[in-house]
Amino acid sequence: QWRFVESGGGLVQPGGSLKLSCTASGLNLHDWTIGWFRQAPGRERERVSCLSSTGTTNYRDSVKGRFTTSRDNARKTVYLHMESLKPEDTAVYSCALGIWRQCTAGGFDMTNWGMGTQVTVST
Repeated sequence: QWRFVESGGGLVQPGGSLKLSCTASGLNLHDWTIGWFRQAPGRERERVSCLSSTGTTNYRDSVKGRFTTSRDNARKTVYLHMESLKPEDTAVYSCALGIWRQCTAGGFDMTNWGMGTQVTVST
């Protein structure tokens, strides 16, 4: 089974920006919801955003107004643009594929998880 490939992570100072990419290899994405999730050391994985096939979005409260997810179906890529980053945004960010209900429920039934990309917000 193919996996998403995430990229774009790195070390950034508080207040900085990063743009993450999530690219698929084995499927057209236009019929699916794509979720971004993150997991910090010692903490459970949490939903960051959901992007439906029709463009509907959903964000966790702590990132609303700072993070934006978008998609380029021709490139089989979904993006997460992160601004005004905070130390508490530090985590491994991963993406997965599924349906809207799965994503908003936490992503547990979603598939094709990537290995993730590390985002570290620190001085």
